[in-house]
Amino acid sequence: MNQKSKDERDFLLEIGMEEMPARFLDSTCRQLKTKAQKFFQEQRLIYQEIFTFGTPRRLVLYIQALAYFQKPDTQEVKGPTVKVAFDQDGKPTKAALGFAKSQGVDLKDLTVKQAQTGTYLFAVKQIEGKPAREVLPKLCIELISSLTFPKPMRWGNLEVRFIRPIRWLLALYGKEVIPFSYVDVTSGQISYGHRFLNPKPLKISEPGEYFSKLEQAYVIVDQEKRREKIWAEAQEIALQENSRLKVDEELLTEVTNLVEYPTVFCGYFEPAFLHLPQEVIVTPLTVHQRYFPLYDTHGNLRPKFLAVNNGTKENIAFVRAGNEKVLRARLADASFFWEEDLKTPLAEKVEALKKIVWQENLGSVYEKTIRIEKLVKHIAGVLQTDPLVTRRTLRAACLAKADLVTNMVYEFPELQGIMGREYALRTNEETEVAQAIFEHYLPRFTGDALPDTLPGCILSLADKLDSLTGFFAAGLKPSGSEDPYSLRRQALGLCHLIMEREFNLSLFDLIYQAYAGYQGKVGLKLTLPEVTAELKDFFAQRLRNIFTERGVSYDLIEAVLAAGFDDLTNCEHRIKALVAFRQHAAFEKAITAFHRAHNLSKKHQTTAFDLALLNHPAEKELYQSLVKVQEKAKEAQAKKDYLGVLLDIAVLERPISNFFDQVRVMTEEEELRRNRLGILKNIASLALPVADLSKIVLGLGR
Repeated sequence: MNQKSKDERDFLLEIGMEEMPARFLDSTCRQLKTKAQKFFQEQRLIYQEIFTFGTPRRLVLYIQALAYFQKPDTQEVKGPTVKVAFDQDGKPTKAALGFAKSQGVDLKDLTVKQAQTGTYLFAVKQIEGKPAREVLPKLCIELISSLTFPKPMRWGNLEVRFIRPIRWLLALYGKEVIPFSYVDVTSGQISYGHRFLNPKPLKISEPGEYFSKLEQAYVIVDQEKRREKIWAEAQEIALQENSRLKVDEELLTEVTNLVEYPTVFCGYFEPAFLHLPQEVIVTPLTVHQRYFPLYDTHGNLRPKFLAVNNGTKENIAFVRAGNEKVLRARLADASFFWEEDLKTPLAEKVEALKKIVWQENLGSVYEKTIRIEKLVKHIAGVLQTDPLVTRRTLRAACLAKADLVTNMVYEFPELQGIMGREYALRTNEETEVAQAIFEHYLPRFTGDALPDTLPGCILSLADKLDSLTGFFAAGLKPSGSEDPYSLRRQALGLCHLIMEREFNLSLFDLIYQAYAGYQGKVGLKLTLPEVTAELKDFFAQRLRNIFTERGVSYDLIEAVLAAGFDDLTNCEHRIKALVAFRQHAAFEKAITAFHRAHNLSKKHQTTAFDLALLNHPAEKELYQSLVKVQEKAKEAQAKKDYLGVLLDIAVLERPISNFFDQVRVMTEEEELRRNRLGILKNIASLALPVADLSKIVLGLGR
């Protein structure tokens, strides 16, 4: 720790509790740090740096060099207006005297300041800083109570909710205990080590010794140190076993957050299980047992795994044997399910989908399969795919959900799609059909791969469209942070897929086709126009997220979306053109001129105008330029050269400026005024096939 002055001390707060779920630990540590920064700033407590740490049994806030006193503050309190505070002779009224008394200041110390609504008396008060030890007790209580969790719990008869029951509180400011009570637990200087290896109370005299004492008690508080220890030991053992590790950040994070004192060891399973598909072995290893698979140099799975013990190497052989026994049972089950499922071809399992409810208002999985087949046929027709591709995609659509009735997927739901592919391959389905069955679930999570084959792409689109349209029609759209059916992820996947493959598809036509598949369903709450409107807003937000992540400024996004996004591929091309246009030298002047034309003509309802009424040279010049630009822009648009369209329109900047400099648009002669507004309306409408340029904000940067 850095050297501190006599006016600074380190502060330590430890919240001890029952084991919390590993998946919440990192986000809770981030939340604790963010809230601590806010609370300490509000309390004017200056510090050098804030750290947060966590293990399954504790959350830790460590503040380096926390000031001994709050920072002094100056407070201004507004009083009565000057007119009310003083009479006509300039003498203070009762209002002024009462205000000074209420604020504890002399009348002569009041100041006069101008505010938006008038001139007022102000009392300026200097607030001395309190000692930190007086502020910290209340701050600790507010900080702990402010933490929120996805699944909080209550215990005993207490009304307080927390991620898990709180068992102890440690709070030290230097060597001084910060006393407070929360949920019947009183703070002190006692912590606890590893639940089994060192369960006795640990007395912590001051924050600086906390980490070393805990480590001596078999607790590595810093999650990054635990993570580094696990990965270093895992790599070393893998090397000893002549094996390779594949980086799995999610698994490494989960294991790190499950233990307080990690020790890595190698376990083994029978090579006979390697006849199973690799995913069937890896899923029990990683998802259920949190083990790290080991591979040979060619990427083939080896009958070995690495596991992490929450403790030392003592009795590691006993621990290994227990882990191997559990894994052996899981793999034996998987092997049995595999053999049983293969007794009937995948195609014969489709009929059983009639017994599986997909959603109570939307029917069975079998009915969903029929709808997907119809959508696949429609999409393939629009894309004019090869008949062989269409046939294979339709076959994949028929079999896509069949693995849901298999023993393997029932036991391991994470394998849906994967097992469909494996069973299809082993029951003589074409390779392209089997791959499409797997790919139709892609992408499954943020950063996941998109379908690689054309049948997989079409089937994925059909499945996602059916789900999105059906759930919205049933009134089951996401609300706030709740999205139980992963509709946001599916919509994002659909957008990425269409734009990545540059499919020319009408989004709203696809919604229409998907809704048609639900005709006759009594569970529908929304009509087609209502569903289309809601999905339009839903997809617009997904596109905002996609383009924002790519660094596109919000005004360009809104400009393009306002011009329509039925064709998502076209929408992406227009975004790219507008981004490029912003970098062009003509951009600023062109947009300024366009804004002038738009602002004057936005309430005008028609683009019609009479050539005979063009009587000024500047408006004649503008008309001639407009005709040329309209023709060129039309040609560029036909080629989908959207940057070309915008650059063509930019040519109008000079004649527009001349027009405004020399011609009075809002003349009193109504016929002439309407005619000039008609010309400007033509200009304002010129870029609409690309973007609504009125949404662009000048000065946002290039």
